[in-house]
Amino acid sequence: MARTARPELADARQEGLHNIGDAARLSGVNAKMIRHYESIGLIPAAGRTFAGYRLYRDTDVHRLGFIRRARSLGFSIKQIEALLGLWDDRSRASAEVKRVAQQHVDELARKIEEMQAMQRTLQDLARRCHGDERPECPILDDLAMGSAETHTPQ
Repeated sequence: MARTARPELADARQEGLHNIGDAARLSGVNAKMIRHYESIGLIPAAGRTFAGYRLYRDTDVHRLGFIRRARSLGFSIKQIEALLGLWDDRSRASAEVKRVAQQHVDELARKIEEMQAMQRTLQDLARRCHGDERPECPILDDLAMGSAETHTPQ
């Protein structure tokens, strides 16, 4: 009997393939995100069982783990795509990998500075607010001044 191009799930598992639930469990990436990463090309299109279930190889699960770790470090999808390309290219220069990582470090530093400035402003406003029964509130006054800059009364 000829073997079909689309195996039964039990046969696929014997061949070391994983359904989406197993791939999710093994990689730490939920099934919805696996389908998303597949749709945008971060992982190759999954094979299918005779019944249409997705099948993933160990290399796909490993790639998903790479993506999960990169996301946990705050890399964007575009940066992850570049890193995956470098990871796949065994003749890559590590300088290129470092450049992508350093660019991300610089972006994070800029965002941290912006957030620290927001924190200082809010701390100052909270310190100046009496926080009692009086209606005056420098926090609301500051927010209203910001809205006056973008909206002119008519």
